[in-house]
Amino acid sequence: MTERKVICAVEDVPADHPLLVEIDGLPSLAVYQLSDGVYVTDAICTHGEAPLTDGWLENDEIECPFHGGRFCVRTGKPTAFPVTVPLRTYPARVESGSIVIEIKEE
Repeated sequence: MTERKVICAVEDVPADHPLLVEIDGLPSLAVYQLSDGVYVTDAICTHGEAPLTDGWLENDEIECPFHGGRFCVRTGKPTAFPVTVPLRTYPARVESGSIVIEIKEE
């Protein structure tokens, strides 16, 4: 089963930095606005428990502020050492000016 949740307004997400979103019942989320759309991942690095929203966004990669590892925000896959475990990603889209994600119940 899949649940849909509105997480924020598109206008709240800067184009050059991820937005931290906290919603009851979900892990902290990082919301990214790229030239081709919006993307959502878990906000905590899988390597060092660092908040990725304190990191640096370049193109489609977020760099962890603790150890410099990077992830692709589109896929969650690690792109630079020392990270090896991917981030969880959430299918996201814009509906009526809001960002909506899909959460698959496991």
